[in-house]
Amino acid sequence: MTMRGWPLIKILPKTTNFHFVKYARVAAVLSVVLCVASLVSIIVPGLNMGIDFRGGAAMELTRSGGQTLDLGGVRGAVDALNIGEVGVQGIDTDSSAIVRFQIPDGQEQTVVVQRVQTAISGVVSDVTFSGVSVVGSKVSGELFSKGLWALGMAVVLMFAYIWFRFEPQFGFGAVAGLVHDVILTFGLIVLFKLEFNLNMVAAILTVIGYSMNDTVVVFDRLRENLRKYKTMPLREVIDLSINETLSRTIITGLTAVMVLAALAIYGGAALFGFSLALMFGIIIGTYSSIYVGAPIILLWGVRRGARDEEAKAIKLGMASRP
Repeated sequence: MTMRGWPLIKILPKTTNFHFVKYARVAAVLSVVLCVASLVSIIVPGLNMGIDFRGGAAMELTRSGGQTLDLGGVRGAVDALNIGEVGVQGIDTDSSAIVRFQIPDGQEQTVVVQRVQTAISGVVSDVTFSGVSVVGSKVSGELFSKGLWALGMAVVLMFAYIWFRFEPQFGFGAVAGLVHDVILTFGLIVLFKLEFNLNMVAAILTVIGYSMNDTVVVFDRLRENLRKYKTMPLREVIDLSINETLSRTIITGLTAVMVLAALAIYGGAALFGFSLALMFGIIIGTYSSIYVGAPIILLWGVRRGARDEEAKAIKLGMASRP
């Protein structure tokens, strides 16, 4: 099937004339409120740290013959050991689950894991254990700090790239959009009590990359239109640039969201949080390109005279070549 034959593309209009800048102030207030609420939620109640960052162990248990697994009985058996916080989460079928628990300080990891398996076997018959993973507290602390460093370096490098390719106000607008997306994604993680682990760090890094890609598309069209419409008011040029890239943004975003929705439904509990964070990040990344990055350029302004001189210098340089 060709691109022209896809019915969903025919639904999208070829040209749109939405006045995005008109609602920039309302969107700015909404973004500030949501960002503040997300920052507060990171502190209280805080992130639900996974064993990657908190230290502990996780294992998958399955009851043979497809028999129903009593999740409450499993949780009670592990709680009775008094080893700290315990989490029991069912998987696709009623006969399988993932058990997460902490490793108390000063106790051998293998010994604690064996105690947990023995306690579960005492209340559930015909159960097998697999996929046991253990992360120490020191390693988990190092992983958490390195994860934060990775997020910070990604934002800094993106800012440097945009600054080099465009102008400072473009770079500042892009970074403001990235920070906005990261903060709101953290807020989503806290709101839905998703486990924050290395998969979530990968999801946030992917959100940063997608948001930056979408922002570059809008900024590149804006730069072209600034050279093309030299006397048009800046707010109208911004609206025009967003409208010209809107169909591409919608098609790309919907395609990615559909794939991630399938991954969230059929990928199991281990990939649900990752998929949900990515879907939210793609949607909020599109929003930030329109209502965070572009309005900052409107407030800052652009030097069209300098831009015209640069364009003339490039043309003269090309004309002078033999």
